[in-house]
Amino acid sequence: MQETNLTNHFLIAMPSLRDPNFEKTVTYICAHNKDGAMGIVINKPLNIDLGEILEQMDIPANNPTTNKELIFHGGPVHTDRGFILHQTSNQWDSSIVVSDDMCITTSKDILEAIATGKGPKESLIALGYAGWGEGQLEQEIMDNAWLSGPADLDIIFNTPYEKCWYSAAEHLGIDIGKLSHDIGHA
Repeated sequence: MQETNLTNHFLIAMPSLRDPNFEKTVTYICAHNKDGAMGIVINKPLNIDLGEILEQMDIPANNPTTNKELIFHGGPVHTDRGFILHQTSNQWDSSIVVSDDMCITTSKDILEAIATGKGPKESLIALGYAGWGEGQLEQEIMDNAWLSGPADLDIIFNTPYEKCWYSAAEHLGIDIGKLSHDIGHA
């Protein structure tokens, strides 16, 4: 059996998925291997902005645009930790290269750079991540909980969060609004 690798792909929640952590979400998969998967939900904003995070971390920021940047609920695991998705650029203290175009960074130095306008051109900041154990994601896909397909950086960085779910499905050629909410019924 061929092993599936969904790294650098989107997981798009099917309309039938009612888990409050993932209902109508798009998750960017940062790592997927035989041991499991890790991703960041890109379209579920929290009720806090970057200015509040920077203030809590004693990082000075005077740019009103930066301070108002939305922070996202990346998933239900380690919701006290920050994860920054960004296009490949400078090397930060703790970055993982996901693809030729994308990295995920967890170190404070990238936030300091963002606060001073010296960070990556585009970024998405999330608290927490989504994680799956060995075989769990594959089973959820077989159970029709998710659509999957190649990620699109424009959807991650330039699409309003409230349109990401529809746009990511459209990127795969699917009108998600026309899919049934029921599964397993003829």
